[in-house]
Amino acid sequence: MSYKNIYQDNLLKQTVPFWENYSLDKEYGGYFTCLTANGNVYDTDKFIWLQCRQVWTFSKLYGNFGADKNWLEIATHGADFLENYGRGKDGSWYFALDRKGHPLVQPYNIFSDCFAAMAFGQLSKITGESRYTEIAKTTFQNILERQENPKGKYNKAYPNTRELQNLGLPMILSNLVLELDHILHGEVIEQQLNSVKDKIVNQFYKPEYGIILENVGLNGEISDSFQGRHINPGHGLETLWFLMDIAERQGDSELILKGVDIVISTLEYGWDGKYGGLYYFMDLKGSPPEQLEWSQKLWWPHIEAMIACLKGFYLTRDMRCWEWFVKLHDYTWEHFVDEKYGEWFGYLTREGKVNLELKGGKWKGCFHVPRGLMILSLLMKNLEEYAGNMECKA
Repeated sequence: MSYKNIYQDNLLKQTVPFWENYSLDKEYGGYFTCLTANGNVYDTDKFIWLQCRQVWTFSKLYGNFGADKNWLEIATHGADFLENYGRGKDGSWYFALDRKGHPLVQPYNIFSDCFAAMAFGQLSKITGESRYTEIAKTTFQNILERQENPKGKYNKAYPNTRELQNLGLPMILSNLVLELDHILHGEVIEQQLNSVKDKIVNQFYKPEYGIILENVGLNGEISDSFQGRHINPGHGLETLWFLMDIAERQGDSELILKGVDIVISTLEYGWDGKYGGLYYFMDLKGSPPEQLEWSQKLWWPHIEAMIACLKGFYLTRDMRCWEWFVKLHDYTWEHFVDEKYGEWFGYLTREGKVNLELKGGKWKGCFHVPRGLMILSLLMKNLEEYAGNMECKA
């Protein structure tokens, strides 16, 4: 079977139906994300960024994989709940609500806002509804106003001590700005893309190590601390395919080639040579990481790595990308995919055994797997047109 067919089948026959069948809260609105392996709900709290991600996913499916009316209804089902309950009086998006929509956790996390802008931006694209466009625009403007101090009054760090900047916001902006290119002015798009590109490449990327750090000083310097030594290979790889999208848009072939080199060095750095798969967290100096779950293998770094490799191969035909892509596909399909109930397991032990038999929770929802499968199947379609039918030999 071709890789394209593998990804399309898993997307449309196993992954999407899982969320269609089990995630909708038909009584109070929005989605359940805390789902067991077979789709039973084990907690009813609703986390804003996961609600937003599911709105985006079904909007994207509707716009790119056939205008299935059910997908649009699922997207607007979540959007209605978010419109009614998701924001505080100042327009900031909460982190968590209870099942009925009452706030549980304050809007301390700017990523709720980022995914809200992304969700309503995509929904405005497929529906043309002006109110969705306005929500996306207003939310994006709030993000720009908060970007120098994302947590604001909720920041726990003592002021003017160890001042660090985190990769998360420039990383997500490098993708979010492209997601909103249909509603933002051209000069805003280019200004933001150039800003995040410069920050990632010239501050967070460390050529002496060949990897991207999660936290650096205000001028890009390395901090010899738990935070400063923190490496998340999955975040780095996701960031790199976002950068490749920017480079492709801007015709920056040099950045594309550089991005491919960093993808390869990140994979070489983050791959577990004994058991296979990518480590979740690492320490720059090889010291014990702060996070005790450092050696677990998670679903999202692996599918993001697959995207980075296949996108790199598509743009450059660099065989290193293809070889790593095949290696990642084989590991991922053997360990994460659940052929029985659909969707993917999220959390493995270092040895590759299922650690938690859940399909969704506080951090895993309807996003990385379907997004990755959409992108991989479309890339494979383009590659098949270039090089004939690529068969999966796994």
